[in-house]
Amino acid sequence: MPISPNFTSLYSHEWEINFTQCAPNGFLKYVDLCNLLQLTAAEHSILGGLSFNDMQQHHQAWVLSRIRVEIETLPKWMDKVTVKTWIELLDGNKSIRNIEMYLDGKKIVGATTYWAVLNTKLRKSEPLALPHEHFEKYVDRKATSQRFMRINVLQETEKIADRTVVLSDLDIVNHVNNTKYLEWCLDTLNPKTILKQEIKNLEMNFLRELNWNDKVELHSDDKGFFTVTKDEKVCFALVLERK
Repeated sequence: MPISPNFTSLYSHEWEINFTQCAPNGFLKYVDLCNLLQLTAAEHSILGGLSFNDMQQHHQAWVLSRIRVEIETLPKWMDKVTVKTWIELLDGNKSIRNIEMYLDGKKIVGATTYWAVLNTKLRKSEPLALPHEHFEKYVDRKATSQRFMRINVLQETEKIADRTVVLSDLDIVNHVNNTKYLEWCLDTLNPKTILKQEIKNLEMNFLRELNWNDKVELHSDDKGFFTVTKDEKVCFALVLERK
């Protein structure tokens, strides 16, 4: 699609929190928070001519490599939130995008994300084939107090669960959607951690693709570090920080 006449390099989108996105306490689920952040990024890409359909003309798609989410508080059912996003860096096969969520004018969530361009036929990263000069890059505008990190995956853990990848885990790129990894890990926690909103930061690294019917293991150290492994190789790592 051509660049929209409404395109701006700084993008803002209003969302109303609906009941399907909420946990039993009436507040937005952590997984749905991450979904809203990424949906806003996707809307911005559509306006700027870098949508999934645009990129598929070159057999390309954006895939998430790292994300850090800092949470002050969560919105609740029927709240209207404003999500803002902008590109910090876009060079070759990689991009850093920042995202913020506001409620009643107050920032409640900040996220920084690192994306890679994936050739969906060859299943490997390659430089972006589409022009992006019309996107202003905001190198000095940050959304989080800390940058994302490369998580040390060699920490000692114990196996806490086995899973088999099912169809509902897959997305349009035909691999496990990034929020599914988070959902798998959060489902192993004491429910009080979720219902009392004890999580303040989420740091995630996506290292390898998972596909339908893959057999995986979840590991944890009981202190907020999680991994998802296949054939003893780490595919995903999560560091969860509590308040």
